[in-house]
Amino acid sequence: MSEQRQTKFDTWLKRWGLDQSGELLDWNDVFDGRPVVLDIGFGRGEATIEMARADLGTAIVGIEVHTPGVMAVLDAIENEPLPHVRVVHGDVLRFLLRVPLDSLAGARVYFPDPWTKKRHHARRLVRSDVVGALADRLEVGGQLHLATDIAHYAEQMAEVCESEDRLDGGTVPRPNWRPLTRFEQRGLEAGRPPTDLIYTRQS
Repeated sequence: MSEQRQTKFDTWLKRWGLDQSGELLDWNDVFDGRPVVLDIGFGRGEATIEMARADLGTAIVGIEVHTPGVMAVLDAIENEPLPHVRVVHGDVLRFLLRVPLDSLAGARVYFPDPWTKKRHHARRLVRSDVVGALADRLEVGGQLHLATDIAHYAEQMAEVCESEDRLDGGTVPRPNWRPLTRFEQRGLEAGRPPTDLIYTRQS
């Protein structure tokens, strides 16, 4: 980034960012009692921004390591504005340690890196330990929404979520309220239709 843009990034991240490490958060202090949804790995941020515009009553915490995507979301928060959105520039597994148990209305993981080579499957984000940690932090009735255009990753997502006793759900038709991102569009053009899975915490 240019020096001017880096200065904006640093200023906006200080204003609208949450540190990936630190003390346990109190969502009432951050969002004045709004329900909170984690948007994990938001990429370039298009879906995060569009869903934030469409739902001003839900607080969104977007988590991403990709700096240009974080900048895009910060720009929207600052200039639209979207004051019910916060950004974590870092790793979700570290940040989850700051998230209170039973405190989230939802979590979204849209089109995570598929790590398509078999020897790399262990690097995939949607695996048992991560789903268990997310289930810990969902309130009863909270939802985990996953989406991918890689068929065998969708199968793995379903297997992992169905092995978590507190979650109930499965594959659903593509919701019309989930925005179409450029990554999903590329998949469609390559003949890879998306699979959406929604699971609700039951207990």
